[in-house]
Amino acid sequence: MLNAGLKEFLVARILPRVRTPGQYLGGERQAIRKDHRAVKGTVCLAFPDTYALGMSHHGLQVLYSLINARDDWACERAFTPLPDFENELRDHGLPLYSLETFTPLNQFDILGFSLQYEICYTNVLTMIDLGGLPLHAEDRGPDDTLVIAGGPGAQNPELLAPFVDLFIIGDGETSLPVVCDLWIEMNGSGMTRAEKLARIVRETGWSYAPCLYEPIYKEDGTLLEMRPLADDLPREIHASVIREFDAIPLPVAPIIPLVETAHDRIALEIMRGCPWQCRFCQSTVIKRPLRARSVETVVQAALDSYRKTGYDEISLLSLSSSDYPHFEELVTRMSEIFTPLGVKISLPSLRITEMLKRIPALLQEGRRSGLTLAPEVARDDMREQIRKPINNQDLYDGAAEAFRRGWRRVKLYFLIGLPGERPADLDGIVELAERLSRLGKETTGRFAEVTASVSNFVPKPHTPYQWNGQRDRNYFEWAHRYLKSKVKLPHVKIKCHDIETSLLEGILTRGDRRVAPALEEAWRRGARLDAWREYHRPEIWEATFRDLGIDVAFFSQRERPLDEVLPWDHIQVKKGRTYLAKEQTRSLAQLEAMAAAV
Repeated sequence: MLNAGLKEFLVARILPRVRTPGQYLGGERQAIRKDHRAVKGTVCLAFPDTYALGMSHHGLQVLYSLINARDDWACERAFTPLPDFENELRDHGLPLYSLETFTPLNQFDILGFSLQYEICYTNVLTMIDLGGLPLHAEDRGPDDTLVIAGGPGAQNPELLAPFVDLFIIGDGETSLPVVCDLWIEMNGSGMTRAEKLARIVRETGWSYAPCLYEPIYKEDGTLLEMRPLADDLPREIHASVIREFDAIPLPVAPIIPLVETAHDRIALEIMRGCPWQCRFCQSTVIKRPLRARSVETVVQAALDSYRKTGYDEISLLSLSSSDYPHFEELVTRMSEIFTPLGVKISLPSLRITEMLKRIPALLQEGRRSGLTLAPEVARDDMREQIRKPINNQDLYDGAAEAFRRGWRRVKLYFLIGLPGERPADLDGIVELAERLSRLGKETTGRFAEVTASVSNFVPKPHTPYQWNGQRDRNYFEWAHRYLKSKVKLPHVKIKCHDIETSLLEGILTRGDRRVAPALEEAWRRGARLDAWREYHRPEIWEATFRDLGIDVAFFSQRERPLDEVLPWDHIQVKKGRTYLAKEQTRSLAQLEAMAAAV
């Protein structure tokens, strides 16, 4: 059931005038197109960013293949259009559509957003509005398209509360099909939209409908409670958790994009969760418990994917790939099978341990790319404070072995603006990067090319630092200048993340429903694709916050007392708030000890 008329009009009249028209055409190899009349329900996975990024997201491919494996459901895709294409659609009165059948988004039973990055929230509004749905959830009728959202951004759902009907907390592979079936079962039942949502919330325990809850605030502006509007609604929402992780099939026939994307490769998730408990990391908290796939499952999925795609790179995904319980066996087998085929094995998330120096040998003689590592900080006392127990000697030993085996570049990820940060911590970043570059010279006779990628820390919900404030613009500007002034070697580069983007992330990550009007107003004033520097216009946000009287510092930079009720407290994570508060208290004690030692 293809909307051929819409496609023909786009090809003839619009696509020749826009950037990268191939991203709006669909028809990719291994995309699945079903007749909507032959299924009981339809869902469109809406990725709130460009095709180039969305098609690189492993989770989208997983859910797409999982839902389409069912004969009774059709699953399709949509992405945020670039501004030129959005303008063309609006000028011609055309809706945003799915790539499989060119169906307008408002004709699907369910529209599901994956919230990977809070900076993309204006993209959510663009897609809802351009897809022909009422922007506000309260304006949708009983049988209108159900707008749902999941992913890391759902851990603080309040900022998108006016726009999203239902948030799914936790693993989507098992929860999304349940929501799909419940929603379609109630179609034509005569139930109101609120009654339908209440049934889903009551029956699942891992879904949250903002319209069924009311925030109550104190006179000082802090939250008193999140009050359910009915006695039988849960006060706390718990995550959906996959227990038999190895039983969830990997997508072995991924869609092959028509245009260049951020990651043109096979991606396989080998493990979910992380054995470590770094205090700054939200993922290690919300993805618990730790679960791993078997070596045989991963190897077979890699072979099947290779045969169906021909990609020359396979990425083994995890929060900490080298902590996979059968890591050496897996990498050895993958290297033995795929190196003779000219296929590179990529390990994007390596932990700096003694294992690091054995990894180059495990990968045999495959094509050499850069070594990518995330020390986060450079000083041992700060590592203890953030709970990332690594040491520099393991880093140096691993890098030296990589240099001996042909690696020439190293990329390091650091955070600045962490609680208790000192100038000495910034000095350490440069010292570590330059030490690695010199190590290349000592090992091979050539300085290694080292890039230190520096991110500005944003305290995230459901981490021990959720009570801490974000550092302000003045601090980050000073820290960036300081770091760059300390570099002496031309082979070392410092790349700092955009400050305005980080500050916006701070309030979108930690705000509540009172910030939602500013999100909508900034979008109406033209805020689009804020994660892209070429489109981000910080002056729009600054004027909007000022005009609407939003105190940015109150939401993002204020230090919060441990007894304050937080906007996301009703969303529960494993171990819960008590554990996070205990870790925050320990962090404060360590900061005091660090200060006393100076």
